[in-house]
Amino acid sequence: MNLKELKQHFIATLSSIYPAEEIESFYFLLLAAILNLKRIDVALNPQKEIVKDDLQKLNISLEKLQQEIPIQYIIGSTEFFGLPFKVDKNVLIPRPETEELVDWIISTTLNTPTNNQQPTTINILDIGTGSGSIAISLAKNLSDSKVFALDISEKALTIAKENSELNKVSIEFIQQDILTLEDNVFASVTKQSAFNYEVTSSQTPRNNEVKLDIIVSNPPYVRELEKEEINNNVLEYEPHLALFVDDQNPLLFYNAIADFAKTNLKPNGQLFFEINQYLGKETVDLLKQKGFKNIELRKDIFGNDRMIRARV
Repeated sequence: MNLKELKQHFIATLSSIYPAEEIESFYFLLLAAILNLKRIDVALNPQKEIVKDDLQKLNISLEKLQQEIPIQYIIGSTEFFGLPFKVDKNVLIPRPETEELVDWIISTTLNTPTNNQQPTTINILDIGTGSGSIAISLAKNLSDSKVFALDISEKALTIAKENSELNKVSIEFIQQDILTLEDNVFASVTKQSAFNYEVTSSQTPRNNEVKLDIIVSNPPYVRELEKEEINNNVLEYEPHLALFVDDQNPLLFYNAIADFAKTNLKPNGQLFFEINQYLGKETVDLLKQKGFKNIELRKDIFGNDRMIRARV
């Protein structure tokens, strides 16, 4: 079978499941992953024959696509904010909306004036890091940052560590549950990592406590009642632990993270959230009740309420 015939085979096999443009994307992604071919290579040599071993790998991938396994899990990688990331069934596949959140944090940080003549370290904590996409993208683009990433899942942290090595950034990973995390536990971990905290006359830390400039989180926020809106490939294959919350307490993680932020952010420190598009007002109200200020709600590229920034 040659490349042209393979593409026809892909279309015939998958057209009842996926739109044409998605099938074409799968085709080129798999050729790149398995045959190391670029689009231009295929265009210049459509009659190129595929060797038996590679054809077998492509057919196995095709069968997985028929089962609606996400292409990112099939090839074991994806791209986020222009960077490569390994992914598997233990981590969510990063979304374009989250890239917008990362971009907001970076632009806000770079455009924030400082009173200090000397460069200062920006202390950042990513809660619920998963693949590490947010933490690693921030570390890569904010050279003066010290980034910590927390997750409950040991398997997710293994992937995140591999991604930090892949992208050549230093991240301090912490395995903890934010719902039960005690401040002294976090402090003891970060102190061992030479966590930076500059003291001024107006902010004297108690017992050498650590403080953060930025906390960011994209926690589980999809309610059970919203499952019918979720694509089958997400429902069947992406980790539910990172996706869903109880209908009766959908802001469970936002409440816990906001409390943690009140204690652990520096004065005027920033909290960034990705949120459930249907709970923008409720999330804003929660932060107001906890005394946050300068709360800003933003929409994503699709026009949905998706991101919040607030200061302590």
